[in-house]
Amino acid sequence: MDFFPLFMNRLTIRNLAMLLMLALIFAEIQPLSAQEELGIFEHLDDVISDDLVFTDELYNQINLKQAIDKPTVLCLVYYECPGICSPLLNALAEVADKTDMVLGTDYQIFTVSFNPAETPALALKKKTNYAKLVTHGDTENGWRFFAGDSVTINRLLDEVGFKVKKEGKEYIHPASLIMLSPEGKITRYLHGSTYFLPFDLKMAIVEASKGKSGPTINKVLNYCFSYDPEGKKYVFNVTKVSGTVILVLALSLLLSMIVKGNKKKKVTKF
Repeated sequence: MDFFPLFMNRLTIRNLAMLLMLALIFAEIQPLSAQEELGIFEHLDDVISDDLVFTDELYNQINLKQAIDKPTVLCLVYYECPGICSPLLNALAEVADKTDMVLGTDYQIFTVSFNPAETPALALKKKTNYAKLVTHGDTENGWRFFAGDSVTINRLLDEVGFKVKKEGKEYIHPASLIMLSPEGKITRYLHGSTYFLPFDLKMAIVEASKGKSGPTINKVLNYCFSYDPEGKKYVFNVTKVSGTVILVLALSLLLSMIVKGNKKKKVTKF
């Protein structure tokens, strides 16, 4: 009976705050350490290397950084993906068609396959399908599709923080558009796979043109949602979110009890 009051008296508000901070950090980091690194790890302000050479849809060898002479949307997919890549490319074509920024003049799009087995011929086929969905701008030169070898692909993925995992003939992977400045600096990530706001794309292009980077609000969503490899989509992580909420409520209640206990103790002494 005397243990709990004694324990409560020894805890200070500062110690409790530290416990709360450590608990929240553990709650966020622990699930990540229990699984393979997969998803998007933002590298804002990093600059891509100047020796990344890919093959475009016309079999031209292209130095990626040298080809970036305007704000560039980098879209990482694999062309024969049965899951989220097609919706992502459709969403990209849709927002490019809706925005008042002119493709090929104000910005350009680089779609790069992270499957080294895919060829420039397949890249051309995909370009033909998606470029025709954009009714204004220069899709011929403004939206380019690339293939590459495994070494170059993996270097690019590492530099932009795009982590994938191959399972059989398919890949488990995230979905995002990565904005690059004319100097090849990563300035913003636009997360999603089915819809992008024209305003968001416009602001990302304007910021990239100035070399300005901005934090991604969707980082909160990345914590709340996890990628489902079977359904090939992001799903709400009930366990992680509810566990964090319960932990915060429990520690808040404990803090409240300590504060009330200290107030009663002071009143009694008075």
